[in-house]
Amino acid sequence: MTRNKQFRKLLEQPEAFLMPGAYDAMTARLVEEFGFPAVYATGAGISNAQLGWADVGLTTSTEIADVVSRMSDVTTIPIVVDGDTGFGNALNLMRTVRQFERAGASAIQFEDQVSPKKCGHFSGKAVISKGEMVNKIKAAVDTRSDENLAIIARTDAAAMNGLEDALDRANAYREAGADVIFVEAPTSLDALKEIPKAVPGVPHLINMVEGGKTPLVSLKDAEAMGFHIMLCANTVLRSAIKGVRDSLEVLRRDESQANVHSLICTWQERQELVKLKEIKALEDKYVQEETFEEVGQS
Repeated sequence: MTRNKQFRKLLEQPEAFLMPGAYDAMTARLVEEFGFPAVYATGAGISNAQLGWADVGLTTSTEIADVVSRMSDVTTIPIVVDGDTGFGNALNLMRTVRQFERAGASAIQFEDQVSPKKCGHFSGKAVISKGEMVNKIKAAVDTRSDENLAIIARTDAAAMNGLEDALDRANAYREAGADVIFVEAPTSLDALKEIPKAVPGVPHLINMVEGGKTPLVSLKDAEAMGFHIMLCANTVLRSAIKGVRDSLEVLRRDESQANVHSLICTWQERQELVKLKEIKALEDKYVQEETFEEVGQS
């Protein structure tokens, strides 16, 4: 079964599932090793980790595709890719669909923010018209080469225009062909409960951001509300930041590694994660030492 079909099967199953975010090949591999059924290539995480800048639309489609291709190379589970606004208008979005499909995406999320976008939990956002976003979704559906590639439509309109407009947009995006609906940054439990009811007949994604605008709920509670995917986009990134800071604090304080061992993985764990044993087996099978004959001068 292809990864795209795997993701379609996840959308069709009755149970909701949790999808962590990853920002590089190593963290994508870790998500798979812990048994999660899909991984999210987080645009915010890639911007933070690869560029060192906040999620304010600074990444390019080529940079995201490059990271996704590396994730695809070391995993077997579906990869859901944050496609931001499509990096421009409908024509730019079409190019993005082709890029991300080649890179290994099984689903692509597009949002209705004005480009350049901002994190959904930042202030100062703006959205394009509903009609323009409808056309962008139609362009994405028409451009995909595999009909099993899922298109996730996100609306950020609730923060600017209120929940009613966000729900109206969500229904329009569903009718335009979106396979999953994502209403970003609802600010109350009542709003969360309203979303799946007001936009029926399509799987819904809920984005859980620690410290963000949306109240945190468990996967069980999200499923009871009618959500199908619970996204934890940057939990992994933020745990990595804390781990690095803790280790650096010990090194700076002690000027020694004596007290850092409880904060880091073992040598063996690291090499197992990056498949050193498997690489050695491939070297033994395919890489033979070349011999060179010394040629004497006559």
